[in-house]
This record gives sequence, structure tokens and C-alpha cells, in this order.
Amino acid sequence: MTATNGRPTAGSDAGRGTGEDAGRSAGRDDTVAAVVRQWRSVHPALDTGPMEVIGRINRCAALLQQAEDAPLRRAGLSRPEFDLLGALRRTGHELTPSELAKETFSSGAAVTKRLKQLTERGLVERRGDARDRRVAHLRLTDAGRELVDGLLPEQLAYETAVLSVLAPEDQGELAGLLAELLGRLEGRMGALRA
Repeated sequence: MTATNGRPTAGSDAGRGTGEDAGRSAGRDDTVAAVVRQWRSVHPALDTGPMEVIGRINRCAALLQQAEDAPLRRAGLSRPEFDLLGALRRTGHELTPSELAKETFSSGAAVTKRLKQLTERGLVERRGDARDRRVAHLRLTDAGRELVDGLLPEQLAYETAVLSVLAPEDQGELAGLLAELLGRLEGRMGALRA
């Protein structure tokens, strides 16, 4: 199967082969391609295909993280802090620190530190549990809700601009492939933890 732009899709035979073939056909020479070439000169018999996928995912993630934090920095927030505020906003109800850790893929200690800062800024408030004093229930203050609701459209506009280098159908295809990879990885990691 071939995409409408003439490039092979992930499932087509034309898109298969070595990573070098794929890199040449795309006509791009990114930082991961340079790393792969270096590894191939050291270990020519090794298949660098996984490195070409995972290396590019990691590199894209790092670049996107640096750039997309600009709106958050202007608001005086880090990405992990915004993720905590966002979790409280999108779930629509109070969460405990352990629930927030699960929602944001963070450690309990990291969540505790971030919550302290957000509480001091008046963005989050905590309520004690009547049955268990060790448990806290957290929710956004009005100021926290306003901050998240004001930042989210700006953040999405920025992400739309970043992704505009890809055609809409390519964005959809990439989203589908990443969703499949993520679902399988989450399933595998969940099975390992069980």
C-alpha cells in the first residue's frame, strides 16, 4: 500500500529493507543517520534498524520537549508541573498523590515535590481524608483551573504548528503507528510488572 503522497506506507514492501535504504529514500540526513553510520563502520554486521526507530523517537521527543515548554516557561511552569495540573483538570475530580503519580507516569517523591510548589503558588489545594489522615485529596483552585484552561489552547496551537511540516494524512498515519507501538509496549511492561 502506498500513501497518497507517493511514499510507501509502513506496511508496504517498498518501505521495507535496511534503515539505510529507508533513510536514502526519504532524502534526509538527520543526527540519528550520522550515529547509525558510525555504528555500522564499527560493527557492520549488526542490524541498526531498531536504533533508527528508537533513536529518532527519542531525539524527536527531546527536541519537542525543549521547544514546547516555551509557553509553560512563560507561565512559570515546568512540563511535569503542567502535567499534574492537567491531570487534575481533565479527570474532573479530586485525586490522591498516588493517583496523580499513576496519571502522570511519575514517582511518588517527584509528585510530592511538585505538589508542594503548586500548592504554595495557590494552584492546587489539598483536603485531608476524614478516615485516614495519611491520605490527601487534591484539586485545582480556581486560579489553577484558569491557568490550565488558558495555557491549553496556546499549547495545542504550538503543537499544531510544529506538526505542520507533515501532511495531515502523514500525521494520522504516524499517530496510528505510535499508538500501536505504545499499546504494545504498555501491554508488555504491564505484564512484566505483574
